[in-house]
Amino acid sequence: MCANLTLVRRSVQLLMFVFLVYGSVVIGFYAADKISGALPALSCAYDSMNADYCALIPLQHQLHHRLGAAADAGNWFMFLMPFLTTVGTFLLLFVFLNKAFCGWVCPLGFFQEVMQLIGQKLGLRRVDSLTHGAVDKIRPVKWLMLGGLVLVLPALTSLGFLSDEWGDPFCQICPSRIMTTLLTGSNEQLFVDTSSPSYMALSITGDFLFGLMVALALTMRQPFCRICPMLALHAVFRKVGLARLVKQGSSRCEKCGLCAEACPMDIRELQSEFNAVARPKDITLADCTLCGRCVEFCPDKDVLQLRYLNVPVFSSSPAYFKRRKKAQTQWDSVKLIGFSKAEKEKV
Repeated sequence: MCANLTLVRRSVQLLMFVFLVYGSVVIGFYAADKISGALPALSCAYDSMNADYCALIPLQHQLHHRLGAAADAGNWFMFLMPFLTTVGTFLLLFVFLNKAFCGWVCPLGFFQEVMQLIGQKLGLRRVDSLTHGAVDKIRPVKWLMLGGLVLVLPALTSLGFLSDEWGDPFCQICPSRIMTTLLTGSNEQLFVDTSSPSYMALSITGDFLFGLMVALALTMRQPFCRICPMLALHAVFRKVGLARLVKQGSSRCEKCGLCAEACPMDIRELQSEFNAVARPKDITLADCTLCGRCVEFCPDKDVLQLRYLNVPVFSSSPAYFKRRKKAQTQWDSVKLIGFSKAEKEKV
């Protein structure tokens, strides 16, 4: 078993971040057109140095530009062929890693984790977990984002019910658009578009959402991930993925709850579901990013496992839990500004 799964994951995240944000420097500009153009992670096409871009971009584009034309011509093949090709390409990639594209690959997810680490080291007050009520209110938002911004509004635009400004509304407000372009030295996407009232509203919303995400990420875990439409799209197809989180709980789980506390998405069902069951059950829930933190902080042997092709690749264990908890305590005690926790206790 690895010494620290989080260090392994963040090493992978860093490599994928560099590749997806700056990869075309190595493999050629606009190389995304040669790779997939339907990545199951928020890598942005507005970044001219990207190595691939997310599936939400062509989905909006095809609904906007082809649905209305297909309806007028009575030729649905001209819409379905490219649309299903995008969905099929997305699924071909998605099946290999499932929702681990969120927890291990997505540049925006990694950026939020880095901001959270910065906030922690600056000694900012952290919100470790949201209340159950807050989580329940936030969870439906990702479905509204997917249904409304990615699917319905582009479709209505194509059919003539809305102006062309609403053809790609999610791209207009996506924080990844601003983040990736800023990191490549361009501030062109951080602006207010005054060319029309609709563009102005969308650009202001995008700027505000990016700023809010950065501010919240300093004090809480994965704020935008909770409402991300890509997370919702993953949830639709999560049963076909080869990577899974499984649980074979015991009666001890009801009183423990360390897995739910460790989860950056506040999935309390990790604690409450599949306790005292005879066989391991798939608990890759809609909000799960397969980051593996719940497995790391479970103190019981094999209660939680990350599996690939149903083969355990990382399992909870008492020995790993003790090492991981000690390492986390040492890490949390380090601050860039002010006293460390240990120094405060001495004072």
